[in-house]
Parts: sequence; C-alpha cells; structure tokens
Amino acid sequence: MAFVSVLGNDLHYLDEGSGQPVVFIHGFGGCAEGWYQQVEVLSQRYRVLAYDSVNHGLSSNSPRGEPEPDRVDELEGLLAAVGAERPILAGQSMGGMTILRWAIRHPDAARALIISGMGIPTEPRRGPGPLQQPIGEDVLFLGVAESFTPAFYAAQPKLVDRYIRARSTAVRLEAQRHPRQASEANPPRDPGVLAEGVVAIRSPMLILVGALDHLRPAAERLHELVPASRLCAIDGAAHSAHYERFDEYARHLSTFLSDHGL
Repeated sequence: MAFVSVLGNDLHYLDEGSGQPVVFIHGFGGCAEGWYQQVEVLSQRYRVLAYDSVNHGLSSNSPRGEPEPDRVDELEGLLAAVGAERPILAGQSMGGMTILRWAIRHPDAARALIISGMGIPTEPRRGPGPLQQPIGEDVLFLGVAESFTPAFYAAQPKLVDRYIRARSTAVRLEAQRHPRQASEANPPRDPGVLAEGVVAIRSPMLILVGALDHLRPAAERLHELVPASRLCAIDGAAHSAHYERFDEYARHLSTFLSDHGL
C-alpha cells in the first residue's frame, strides 16, 4: 500500500502502470478500490492512480468538529506529491464535482476530464445524500442505495457485496457517525457560480452518466454549458455506472482518449 501526506492528512492511493497519468477520484462514501476494474484495464496503457479522499477508505480522518479540507486543494496536493503533471482526471459523483471545481481553477491544465454521475445541478444539495441511510438515531453505512439498478442488485450480489465491503472501513464509519463540514469555497459549490465557471474549461471533457441516474439532468445541463464536451448515457446503469457497467464505461473512456490522441 502507498501513502502520502497531503494538507497534513495521510492519504492512501493506488499507483499502477506507467506513462500518461490517469487519476480516478471516487464519490461520496467511496474509495480507491471502487475503481479496481478500471485500474486493471487502463494500467496496461497508462499510469493509473486512484486515492482515498480524507475521511474515506484507508486515508486518515480529519479532526472531529473541524471543517474538512477542500477536496480541490486535496487533489492539487495529491497531484504534486505523486508527480502527476498534465493528468487525465476521471471522477464519479463527488469526485466528478471535485474535478469540475478543479478545472474551473485550471481551465486547460488537464489532458482530459471524464465526469460521471455528476453535472451542474439546478440547486445545491441539502440534507443527507442517498448513500446515508438513517437507522434509529444513528447514521450507518449499510449500502449503496441508488448507486445501482434493481437488476444489478439481483444479478450481481457478489459484486455489490464487494463494493460495500471495500467502502465500509473504520475511517468511513467514523465520518458517517460524526459528519464533517465540507469546505468548498474556491469556487463554491453553488450552481450559478459553477455554471458560469465551466464555460471557460478548455480541456477535452467526456460526460458519462447512467441512463437511469437521478443526476442525468445535471449531466445534460453540463453538456449544454460546455458544447465541445461529449455526453454518453450508459444503458441499464444508475448512479455508479463506472462499476455497474464497468465494461461500457471503459469502452467509452478508451474511445474518447483515443479520439484525442491519448
């Protein structure tokens, strides 16, 4: 296992293959291991990295009662620490939002951007996300809610169980029971600010979304705001299309990168 210090936090990351760096960023409640299918495929052609954001996976928890670090600052620190210059960034859900906010700061610094399960919402999220399921007075990390379609839950119980086990670490349970306040000031996660900011992004952008994802309208809006982007809806997939239909996700990603000489 590899670890690196970023903003005073001990971050766990995967580093496989060589060449052009591709960095995978997980969603809320996720972890680097959730990308294992993509890492296996893409590490044959690229240097593939995936990391556990603070309060996730095997990375450290931020102090209780204090705001957690801005995840864009964290991404910048991680890229510098592992020497991933001009990266291809691929993020799902929260990870996709991190990439969008990073790209607003750095409109042409990435070789390519792959956003999945995310876009520009019409209003800020309020209350617990769909991955938090209240049981009694506590919030326990029990499952993945709307991440997958009912058909996937029924047909692939082993993959679902593997996904849950990879995410259900002591670090994540601590953060679920004692939620930290997110820091998202530069730029803020305000739909109006984001809508104004993404139009300046010049890096090639692929937007992948499950055809049944509840955030599909947000993904479609992002595509409208960034006309040069490519939008692909993955049939038979919900919020975590990168895992539920990992083969289709990898195919779309590989085609997009090849089309841009990557």
